[in-house]
Amino acid sequence: MGKKGDLSNSERGMVVGARRAGLSISQSAQLLGFSRTTISRVYKEWCAKGKTSSMRQSCGRKCLVDARGQRRMGRLIQADRRATLTEITTRYNRGMQQSICEATTRTTLRRMGYNSRRPHRVPLISTTNRKKRLQFARAHQNWTVEDWKNVAWSDESRFLLRHSNGRVRIWRKQNDNMDPSCLVTTVQAGSGGVMVWGMFSWHTLGPLVPIGHRLNATAYLSIVSDHVHPFMTTMYPSFDGYFQQDNAPCHKARIISNWFLEHDNEFTVLQWPPQSPDLNQIEHLWDVVERELRALDVHPTNLHQLQDAILSIWANISKECFQHLVESMPRRTKAVLKAKGGQTPY
Repeated sequence: MGKKGDLSNSERGMVVGARRAGLSISQSAQLLGFSRTTISRVYKEWCAKGKTSSMRQSCGRKCLVDARGQRRMGRLIQADRRATLTEITTRYNRGMQQSICEATTRTTLRRMGYNSRRPHRVPLISTTNRKKRLQFARAHQNWTVEDWKNVAWSDESRFLLRHSNGRVRIWRKQNDNMDPSCLVTTVQAGSGGVMVWGMFSWHTLGPLVPIGHRLNATAYLSIVSDHVHPFMTTMYPSFDGYFQQDNAPCHKARIISNWFLEHDNEFTVLQWPPQSPDLNQIEHLWDVVERELRALDVHPTNLHQLQDAILSIWANISKECFQHLVESMPRRTKAVLKAKGGQTPY
């Protein structure tokens, strides 16, 4: 059985062309693959009105939000990304002769390319630290992947047994994720859970050390001497390695600085710009651990189980995963340069 129903304009033109060429309804149906009823109807419409365009294309309810209304709605979104659907509808209807409902607002926003998304969480970067990030990117913009392979990355992270479900949502288009109005700034803070310190390089995962209490300079000195030193001397026996650490207070304590000075002939401490988690590759490994924790069939119910789960997940991170992160560093430094020291998508 041939195709039934309404045809496209090009298909309707084919039907009229076949009939005008002298083919019968049956011959046209067999040639074009349409039903005899459709062939007859389309040809009769052409004979009566002389058009091959479908008369049915204008059917349906008229759109309540025209191009001008879409521009108005777009301005409302730009003014307040966090507005709810109800708020957008209410603000749109003010001063309009014909009001719309929330369903129409939702349909219009989707037609315009907007979707409700959770905003990217980025650190609040001060003007001074933007300059320092930019200086770092300029100093390392010519570093190749081979250069970044000589860096060992480190950081601390805290994992919680329970998580808050309160999430902010915004309206944005697909490519608006790094627009300043689509971001939520964060500050570092501590809370209950399990804290760990870890390090890795392109060559291998390093140790993951549980921290019983808040990390202070004395505890960090033990980590540096017991874990950083043997890792760096083993991975970089030619003394060409760089050790990365952020600017946490315990990292900048005098006893830590003195220890690094005593061992500066064995490896170099990378001068790190503040508020730069987007440049620290280990941040993404923490994300891997977090996702794996959430995906566990049986979730930890106490801190001991949580610590065991974290150590197990860390040990099973694939080599391809952390090597891919190190290989992205040239792109990350370029992103900082492009953002003039500001936030990047990483």
